[in-house]
Amino acid sequence: MFLFALVLGVLFLPEADTLKCKCSPSIYGSCSGESECPSQNDHCLTATQTTIHGDKVSEHNVKSCMKAELCLDFSINNGFHRLLQKSSCCNGDLCNTQTDYPKPDNKSTPNGKKCFACDGENCMKTLNCLGDENYCVKVTGNVQGVSLTTKGCASKAVCSDQISSVVNQVTSRILGQVIGVKLSCCQGDYCNSASSASPVLLLLLVPLLFSNLFS
Repeated sequence: MFLFALVLGVLFLPEADTLKCKCSPSIYGSCSGESECPSQNDHCLTATQTTIHGDKVSEHNVKSCMKAELCLDFSINNGFHRLLQKSSCCNGDLCNTQTDYPKPDNKSTPNGKKCFACDGENCMKTLNCLGDENYCVKVTGNVQGVSLTTKGCASKAVCSDQISSVVNQVTSRILGQVIGVKLSCCQGDYCNSASSASPVLLLLLVPLLFSNLFS
């Protein structure tokens, strides 16, 4: 999604014998060809990110270094945008040389799960979850003293401990003025109710956050 994307890589100097991976350029990085990975990234990633906004579907192919625990398939949907990723990871120098990319299943069949989503300042709109989106999600943040919230549906991988643990550091690097961004998930229908607030910025931030966690 046009504003749901940023890089997880932490700016460490590579070690002499670290892994090498094929990498691809993106709007947040100019790498192309191959890259020497930071020491904590022990796998090579090949992935496709699919963004759905209304009738518009776009795909972005990704190759990069990645932590093994972040080689995930996921879907997150806030009713206006849906972001999906299908990943393939390997461990070996330049092992991600394949030209065929794994494709996420972007089927739009409702799965029976219902969550709250935001429409303008109304964060009590019903959203029918799709595919493997079996969790309700809420993302909250604070920008220059203004509380922001967005809600929707997400797959299990989005709610993993690995993702939650890096949300704050990634968002602070994307937008320095965003403070205390928190992602929370739950499994009951409409369980992501709680507070409501203006979701305008976070509607843009969520696609940016997740597509860049993995690019």
